[in-house]
Amino acid sequence: MTRRRAIAWGAAVVAAVALGFALYRFFKFPPDTTPEGAYLRIAYNIGASNPRACFAYLEDRAQHAAYTIRDYRRKASERIEASYPEPERSRLLDEYRAHAEAEDGADVWVDLATRHGFTARLRRDLSGIAKVEVTGERATIETARGTRYPFRRRENGIWGLTLFTAELVAEAERAARDWDVVEKAALDYERAR
Repeated sequence: MTRRRAIAWGAAVVAAVALGFALYRFFKFPPDTTPEGAYLRIAYNIGASNPRACFAYLEDRAQHAAYTIRDYRRKASERIEASYPEPERSRLLDEYRAHAEAEDGADVWVDLATRHGFTARLRRDLSGIAKVEVTGERATIETARGTRYPFRRRENGIWGLTLFTAELVAEAERAARDWDVVEKAALDYERAR
């Protein structure tokens, strides 16, 4: 191999590595410790029909609410199974089944996102990022379509979407109230036996 060929091959390798690095930097998501990174991961997963993966990018209160829903529905289902008479037992167990048998909070999120139209809403409104406003622990992403998405920095540094937190917390409170009603009714059924 001549010296000229060796230099040409070396230059080609350096150019290929530089091009590869540039492409990697261009197509890589920003870190999820930035609002842009969290938003782009949500957009990607909604576009890929994988709303379960979006659960990691909800704020802490929303995630805790999903786990609370699961725990109360599971506890209520166990109590209903043990104490309620038919046909009330079957009706309530069917009503609570999806959340009571959920593996984790992400499964509860997927069910609620489907039933309440959260996924469809995100799919319809997500677009490119036009502007990002960060104020302390809160951020707002404004899309090219003018939609604004609120985020809050989570304890682990990842930014979490706050758009559905109020609805998830309300559902968790509803599950807690339902548990109280189930427990009181179960005690009444046990006394009546």
